[in-house]
Amino acid sequence: MVSQNRIPPVRRFQSGFTLIELIVVVTIVGILASVAVINIRNAQRKAREAALRDNLAKMRGAIDNFYADKQRYPANLEELVPNYLKFVPKDPITMNEDWEEVMEEPDPDAPENTDAEGNAVAPDMSDVRSRAPGNTLDEKPYSEL
Repeated sequence: MVSQNRIPPVRRFQSGFTLIELIVVVTIVGILASVAVINIRNAQRKAREAALRDNLAKMRGAIDNFYADKQRYPANLEELVPNYLKFVPKDPITMNEDWEEVMEEPDPDAPENTDAEGNAVAPDMSDVRSRAPGNTLDEKPYSEL
């Protein structure tokens, strides 16, 4: 009678990974993980910078549309809401609505710089910039975008 509980013979040479192979694989995985973490950190910053550029482009477009409709620049960003912008966006770098409103430089001799009584009129906003400190990834100051 043949027994069903046969124990396989002990192999003389076991197959598997050596310690050196495992160390090499773990080192390669560690290097790839560190590169991925650096790229993720830069990707978040790139996304914020792209959002900043997009917000500035939309607000500048709204200022231009306002000027085309009314033949004057808006007094501030709030004058663009709701007809030209749904809302004033937040600066994605500072996470606040702290935009720098650049006022047009008035011509002192121009008659449109005074009201009907001859009083001086405050200049209107012709551009908008970010107040975020620091530089972009390509070393351009946020305030110059």
